[in-house]
Order: sequence, then C-alpha cells, then structure tokens
Amino acid sequence: MRFKTIYRRKDFNQNKLMSKINNNKKELSAVQAEELLHTLKVRFEKSMDRHKGIEWAKVEERLVARPEKLWILDEMEITGGEPDVVGYDKETGEYIFYDCSAESPKGRRSTCYDLEGLESRKEHQPENNAVDMAATMGVELLTEEQYRFLQQLGKFDIKTSSWIVTPPEIRKLGGALFGDRRYDHVFVYHNGAQSYYAARGFRGLLKV
Repeated sequence: MRFKTIYRRKDFNQNKLMSKINNNKKELSAVQAEELLHTLKVRFEKSMDRHKGIEWAKVEERLVARPEKLWILDEMEITGGEPDVVGYDKETGEYIFYDCSAESPKGRRSTCYDLEGLESRKEHQPENNAVDMAATMGVELLTEEQYRFLQQLGKFDIKTSSWIVTPPEIRKLGGALFGDRRYDHVFVYHNGAQSYYAARGFRGLLKV
C-alpha cells in the first residue's frame, strides 16, 4: 500500500509529533493521554448540543480502558479534526466520535479519493489519498447519511469540502463523492476520484 506520512502541517505540535513517531506501540504516554482527555473534555462541555443525555464521566471511563482508541483520537486531533462525541450505540455500548472541526481537517487535505485514483494521475500526484489515510489512522470515512447527520449538529464545510464514502457502482465508473455546505444547504457532489484540492479533506468516525 502506498502511503506517506500524514503529518506535514507546520502548525501541528512538532514535539508531540516526534514523541508519537518514536512510540511504536500505538499507545499514548500518561502525559499525552491526560492532555488529550482534557482537550476532549473541554470540547465536550462546550458543545453539549451534540451529545444530549451523554455524561463525560462515562465516555472518559471507556476511553481510559481502551488506550488504542485514545491513540486514534490523537491522530484525529493532530490532523485537525477536533473529534467530539455525537452519539451512543445502545446495542454495543459504544460512544461515537466524528471529526467536528468547522472546516475539513487541515492535515488531510489535497488528497485524491483512493489509491487507484491517485495512481491514475500521470503527473502532479498528491502525497496521500483519503481512503488509505483513514485506514492507517484507524477511522472510517463518513457515509453520505452520516455526513448529513453531522450537518444537523452545526454548520460544517462552509469554505471547504470533505470526501465521503462512495458507492461501488459510482466508484467503478471513476467517480467519487464529496459534501459541503453552501447557501445554508448541504450538497453532495461528484468528482473524478483522481482529483484533489487544497480545500478538500475528509472526516472520520470512531466508535469507542
């Protein structure tokens, strides 16, 4: 699988980045975990309308018991996703996190939809593609339904756009889907999967 490092933005915390690179266990240090939990708690408490009826203490309990999930959430945070709780699955007991940054995450932009799309470009290939980046991070791309649900919780991608899961019947014909919000309305469009733009990234989902 072709995949280059996703940490290339100068505005990211370089000390934190190097610490993660040197840790092959995919587990945060105690200090890193504490820092991330504080960030998530502050965001959670500032946006209670996204998760009515959910208590932070219970979310934190599950996170502390699942350090591998904290690692993934930190990946989401480092790349600019600003993950937050948006739901709870009663059947599995899992809390659902989406990237809730106002615009498409800065550290995941300028990406083709998938590897096939990237490799189909004869020149000016970008460094990454959304599907493989998501898999490497450990998150799922949002589906159209999930993207529209996110847009009910606020106004997202007013200036940017985000790749979303593309049905096989569209992808096999060379297309890929993305969404944004313009004129106070949520739109889902199509592009060639090989296309990429400085204002288009992708949003992820994680269940904890």
